[in-house]
Formats: sequence, structure tokens, C-alpha cells
Amino acid sequence: MIHNPFSVEIGDEVENSKISGDGVVLFSGTKIYGEKTIISSGTKLGYETPVTVVDCQIGPNVELKGGFFASSVFMEKVSMGSGAHVRGGCILEEAARGGHTVGLKQTILFPFVTLGSLINFCDCFMAGGTSPKNHSEVGSSYIHFNYTPHQDKATPSLIGDVPKGVMLNQPPIFLGGQGGLVGPARIGYGTVIAAGTVYRRDCLEGGKLLKEENDLQSKKIFHPGFYGDIRQRVCNNICYLANLLALKQWYIHVRQPFFQLEELSKELYTGAIDKLGFAISERLKQFRVLSEKMEQSMVLGRNLLKGKEYEMLAGQEKELLENWPKIEACFTGRHEESVDLKNRDTFLETIHLRMKEDGRDYIKIIQGLDSRDSTIGTTWLKNMVDRITGMALDSLPSCKEENVSL
Repeated sequence: MIHNPFSVEIGDEVENSKISGDGVVLFSGTKIYGEKTIISSGTKLGYETPVTVVDCQIGPNVELKGGFFASSVFMEKVSMGSGAHVRGGCILEEAARGGHTVGLKQTILFPFVTLGSLINFCDCFMAGGTSPKNHSEVGSSYIHFNYTPHQDKATPSLIGDVPKGVMLNQPPIFLGGQGGLVGPARIGYGTVIAAGTVYRRDCLEGGKLLKEENDLQSKKIFHPGFYGDIRQRVCNNICYLANLLALKQWYIHVRQPFFQLEELSKELYTGAIDKLGFAISERLKQFRVLSEKMEQSMVLGRNLLKGKEYEMLAGQEKELLENWPKIEACFTGRHEESVDLKNRDTFLETIHLRMKEDGRDYIKIIQGLDSRDSTIGTTWLKNMVDRITGMALDSLPSCKEENVSL
């Protein structure tokens, strides 16, 4: 349904067959471009303000109410308010939602995750919650800080994790409004960051209320290009990449059969796999940039530090710089494909059996697993994350003690 055909623009490269004829509504001001674009049944575009869609894969019953959406995947019942700015590499899974004026790029939201309004939430992953009423939430006017004063973006944050998050049975995470998270960070399930707090550390254990204890200010000289202790930064980048590899295996082995039922669902699956590949490449690129900056940091450190302190910090930086090819190979060598095949196959047998009995409702099947079965699946993915993380840290002895697996 096109209410005002003269106000709607569809690029010549867009295949008509990739726009469902079942209940799709294009409101005035809608623009659709890109040969990779698909729009599934029941989708509504541009109800609040004009919408531009470029090379997106849009699942059933999605509502993109206004804004710009490029090279991203939106699964069933995703909703985004007007003023959205969703750029490449995003995957929003079932019933994820955003209010008005939300900016995303390289962002992955698991089912039910809800973003308020006036939010910048790029380069991060978020999971948690069990339903649209019991969901992880990001309060309005929240920022994920993803660019450093040293001009790098090796700053991805895990808010939740993949091995437990995919089971859709974890406590929600709450990031209070008018606050921020400085990446790269790792936050455990059940964590609440109080409104107005800019949090700069990790909280892996979860179940904590985090808030600023004081507002003391400090002033010291800033030395552009000098990093100092890089262990947390490096470990969190490694863990993020390992989680992305685990998520890709989850899509390949577990989610793929669920994309066989609906019209255009195969294209939706292909889009998700492409976005995961893009996300992994982007994170490797930014991690590589960080490693290349270590040479300058060591030179600066020689003039700023003395004795054992310099030796310790320069040792960390030298490890990353010299061992980068080995570290990168941990994420490109497809090692994750051969991890814990026994638990993987046992879990897949359970999933396929449940699908024969109960159909192909992804949320219903996953949430219907008993604790034993979900533990088997989580163990498979966690072993994958731990294996890849361990391989990378073998080249970084100084960082091993810093790493704590989620």
C-alpha cells in the first residue's frame, strides 16, 4: 500500500520481488535504494516522518517510523522511532525497539532490548531480558563512548554476552538515562548503572548497582598517543571478537533453519551473516589500528616514565605490536568451527526435534528449552569463546592475568 505514490521513490536497482506484497505500507516520503534491500510482509515505513532505506534486510512486521537506515538487518517486530540514524553493520533481533533520534552503527541488539530516545549507541552488543515486558533497557540521552582521545575506535563493549544471551533467559541489564559507558567495557547480566553515571570500568559478575560515588575532578597533563596500561583495552577487544565468532556459529548452525518458513527469510538470513562478517572485519581493522599505534606510544613512554614502570608498560605494547599477525590469525583461522562438536551436535539434535514438534517460532523454541539443554548450548558457545580468547592471549602473556571470561 502506497498512500501517496508521487512522494515515494524506489531505485531502479531494487527488485520488485524483494518487496513483499503482503501488508507492506509505504507512507509519504519513503525512499528505498540498494539491490540488497528486502522488505518482508507487514512492514510499515515512514509513519511519523520520511524514511530512507539503503541495502537493508527487513523482516516481518517491522516499523521504521522515520529516519535513515543503511546496510543493517531488522528482524521480526523491530520498531524504531522517527529521527533514527542506523548505519552499517547493525543487527536488531526480534522485538528490539528504539525511541526517537537513536544513532546506531556496528550495533547488535538481542531480542527485546529497548533503547529510549536521544541515544548514541555504536560499536556495542547488548542482550538480556526474557520478553517485551522484561527487557534490557538503555535510558534516554545515553552514550556509548566509542572514540578515544588517541583517535582510535578499538572500543567495542559487551553488555551481556553471546553464550548465555542467546538462550533468552538472562536477567535484564539497565543503563540509566543521562549517562554513558566508556568502551571497551564488559557488563554482566542483571547490572544496573544508575541514571547520570558515566561508567568507565568492567562489571563482569553482574547483579550490581553501579553509580558515581563522588564528583571529584582531577587535572593532569594529557600526552596524545601515549596509552599506558593497555591490558583491559586489549582483553576486551579479544573477548568481543570471540563473542562475534560464536554468534556467527550460532546463526549458521542454530538460527538458519528458522529462516526457511517466511517469504524472503532466506535473504534475511544471508543479510545477517553478511553483517556478522562485516562486524568481525571492522573490529579486526580497529584492533589492528590500535596495535600499530603501540610503536609511537613506546617512544613517548621512554620520555615520560622510568625504570620498572616503563619496562612493564612498554612490554605490554611491544607484545601487541610484534604479535599482531598471530593474534589476528586467531580470529581468521576458523578455529571456532571445530570447538566442542559433541555439545554442538547434541544441542542441535534437541533443537531439530523441538522444531518438528512445535514449529519454527525461534523465540518459543529457545525459551522452551529446559535448563539442561540450554546449558549444553551455552557450554558449546562458551568453550568456543574461551578457546579463541585463550589462543589470542597466548601471544600476550602480560594480558592473561587481566582477562576474566564472561
